[in-house]
Amino acid sequence: MRKLLFLAGAMLLAHAAQAAQAGKIIFVAGNATIAANAAVLDAPVGEGELLSTGADGYIYIKTIDNGLFILRPNTQARIASYHVDAANPVNTRIKLELISGVARSQSGQAVKLARQNFRFNTPVAAIGVRGTDFTVFTDSDTSRVTVLSGGITMSGFAGACRPEGTGPCEGNAARELSAAQKGQLLQVQRGQSAPQLLQGNSSLAPDVVAPPRVDEPGKNSGGGTASTTEPSLDPKKDLTLKAEKANQEAQVAANVPGKTGPDVGESKPPYLEVTPTPPDPVVTLPPKEVSWGRWTAIADQPATSGLSKAGAERLGTTEDFVLFRSRSGSTFATPVQGSMAFVMNSGEAYVRDTSTKEKVAATLSNGELSFDFGKATFATKFDVTTKAADSFKMASTGRVGADGLFSSTIFGIPSENMSVTGALNSLNGATYIFQGSPDAGRHMINGVTTWTK
Repeated sequence: MRKLLFLAGAMLLAHAAQAAQAGKIIFVAGNATIAANAAVLDAPVGEGELLSTGADGYIYIKTIDNGLFILRPNTQARIASYHVDAANPVNTRIKLELISGVARSQSGQAVKLARQNFRFNTPVAAIGVRGTDFTVFTDSDTSRVTVLSGGITMSGFAGACRPEGTGPCEGNAARELSAAQKGQLLQVQRGQSAPQLLQGNSSLAPDVVAPPRVDEPGKNSGGGTASTTEPSLDPKKDLTLKAEKANQEAQVAANVPGKTGPDVGESKPPYLEVTPTPPDPVVTLPPKEVSWGRWTAIADQPATSGLSKAGAERLGTTEDFVLFRSRSGSTFATPVQGSMAFVMNSGEAYVRDTSTKEKVAATLSNGELSFDFGKATFATKFDVTTKAADSFKMASTGRVGADGLFSSTIFGIPSENMSVTGALNSLNGATYIFQGSPDAGRHMINGVTTWTK
């Protein structure tokens, strides 16, 4: 009985020790290994397994969320963790580690939904993303990164930025790089906290240190310039590569000499160049539209909106106003670093005397709205004035999400006397509705404001 219990326990431990699958190999060439075994097409890649390529080695990995992780020659890396929670992306945790060499990472769907929980580590730096395609070179003392699409944030390991952390490192030392900064790269050397921006130093670029193959997804035939299209990872390429592998194995079985080696035993199957499948065109959707309306009639003014709107989700309501965002279109991605201030463009508000029930129109002035994206917070304030010269000061602070939605988190103290529900529709505009009492309930003020850079 003891023996049976021991064997059962050992089997359970062995099963628990198996790494969760993070992706699979969709292409391999040259000398390449995974967990000390030869890397082969369609092999699963587990969390924590060491990936290595030799001087002629390449590995293309398709992650479980349809992302891409590519290792070029003389590279060591691992997918430290790839936990995806599609139902609740806040629980997603993804970490890639480049130990040495050159690797490229293209964000999958899970990363795009939870980029605040993605981390790409090198021996000296941490990299975070905004739904991005980027390439990294590293050795034990220096890391450099270039961006093909989207943007990244990079920080050296210092202070609160530690290798064991998750998500992008925040703080004054973090630096951003976007695909729009063509020819530029960020570099971190051991002991540095803030990356250095290098202008047009192409000889140091990862694509020069270890150039991509001509069939690398998202690269053109010249090998060094990023395509503006997404990589093609469709099944046709897998089928082509499988046919190539079968042809190579058949040649070896028939004792057909390969490209190199003095005899059959030392020969290598010849590599057949594969014409990559043309990538699907990228469809750029317009951003989701933020709109508002007044759902109540006031005096002789009819309502301008209902509480629902076709093709839109309702973000919130006040006593008189409603805020919508269209369901179709691209969702705004909030930056992970930096700050921004807006000026009030327009506004509409009403002040209700809670004792007499009288409601009067008011004007808004001295408006301020600012965001600290590194801390994911906002602050806003403005003055409200009625025709009778009644004047009130309104203010609020709160949190901003990764999708550009923001709302108050503190309400009921004198310095913050209103609740806010709003949305960034770009880095150039925001809209929010508000409601609150500046004088312990004697008056209730609600309205809407729009803001621009």
